Amino acid sequence: MAAVDIDVPVETESKIRRQDDMERQAEGFKEQGNAYYSKKDYSEAFNYYTKAIDTCPRNASYYGNRAATLMMLSRFREALEDSQQAVRLDDYFMKGHLREGKCHLSLGNAMAASRCFQKVLELEPSNREAQQEKKNASTLLEYERMAEFGFEKRDFRKVVYCMDRALALACACHRFKILKAECLALLGRYQEAQSVASDILRMDSTNADALYVRGLCLYYEDCIDKAVQFFVQALRMAPDHEKARLACRNAKALKAKKEEGNQAFKNSNYEAAYKLYTAALAIDPNNIKTNAKLYCNRATAGAKLKKLNQAIEDCTSAIKLDDSYIKAYLRRAQCYMDTEQYEEAVRDYEKVYQTEKTSEHKQLLKTAQMELKKSKRKDYYKVLGVGKNATEDEIKKAYRKRALMHHPDRHSGATPEVQKEEEKKFKEVGEAFTVLSDPKKKMRYDSGHDLEDDGCFDGGDFDANNIFRAFFGGHGGGFSFDSSPDSGPGNFFFQFG
Repeated sequence: MAAVDIDVPVETESKIRRQDDMERQAEGFKEQGNAYYSKKDYSEAFNYYTKAIDTCPRNASYYGNRAATLMMLSRFREALEDSQQAVRLDDYFMKGHLREGKCHLSLGNAMAASRCFQKVLELEPSNREAQQEKKNASTLLEYERMAEFGFEKRDFRKVVYCMDRALALACACHRFKILKAECLALLGRYQEAQSVASDILRMDSTNADALYVRGLCLYYEDCIDKAVQFFVQALRMAPDHEKARLACRNAKALKAKKEEGNQAFKNSNYEAAYKLYTAALAIDPNNIKTNAKLYCNRATAGAKLKKLNQAIEDCTSAIKLDDSYIKAYLRRAQCYMDTEQYEEAVRDYEKVYQTEKTSEHKQLLKTAQMELKKSKRKDYYKVLGVGKNATEDEIKKAYRKRALMHHPDRHSGATPEVQKEEEKKFKEVGEAFTVLSDPKKKMRYDSGHDLEDDGCFDGGDFDANNIFRAFFGGHGGGFSFDSSPDSGPGNFFFQFG
């Protein structure tokens, strides 16, 4: 049977020719894009693939090629959109599904990525790239799970570790970067945290999470006013940002309590200041730098209230939070001096002087070293039971009392052990009186000199009985301790012959 010719309308034929021309033109743009892609000139490749798409917007491969180019330019969100459009046009476009999965993975969406790679494997079960990428998606999910658990346990180092590895697979995931930055801030690694947040803000100045992290770093560096500005900005961008809201509230409360405490201290209301600093410390245990200052402030108020042991503990807490906090070392050293813990005071002053070699710190160290040296000698004031500011009369009265109390004759009926101990105390009382009753010796003793080393006093040749006789008027042997007929055993009276 002979073929029948079909008449094609002129308009249709013209339309077909125009369509063919457009397809040839689009293919030309694609080929040019491929050439630039091969040369790694991805910006020009992008331009030509875009021209191809504009010419023939129903061709899946053009979207696929432009997606590949955008991925090389690290514009993963745009690449994702092109990949998704490609597979919408052609559900059997394997490279489209593969690229969509890679974009999801780079953006941190492991579940969506896994579904895309599974689709590739349904189209081509032996596709090794899809098999490997699916494993990467599973690995990424595991790092996310570990990081979430670590954050709940406040193991921020573990979270940073997991996020570093997650970002090796999902380099464009802002969520992972923000979590890493937040944990760096919580670890006190503020510069690193600021760097990560700033990188995100350069790409997206309205990113509420990045604004929050910037504020958090400033907050933890005790720049509370600036921190509040960033928290407010974050809340402007995302009114439901709960972390920014809480941090903003804490920052304002911390600043208010600290300022109230400082004002109370300036007004000499030390008890109120102590309570206000205590309340401020309860606001946010994560704010290391501010809390270190609060502990030191409370120690200063505590010292004014004579709570010296608590003040030492507060200074120690401040130093644990910030071991470079010179003011806390100085405050603790002074408390050690006030409680006569001179070795500890010397250790703190040495630390201060090694850090800041000022004349003032040198003098503080020298004073502490002198007090330490003095503390290792016999404390003649303690032997006589008087204070260091005792008058001449008080020293004489104390000697009279102690000399009579420990005189060997008074203990002649005691056991040999007791007699030996009392004789030793009697000698020490004599030594103490000899030094403290002589203005020159007393002055040298008070200034820390070792009198035996100076040759001013030889304890080995010292005779306490001579001092005793001289003090009681040189009666020689004309004094005795006798039992009083009217007193009970162990009671004695002193009488001159």
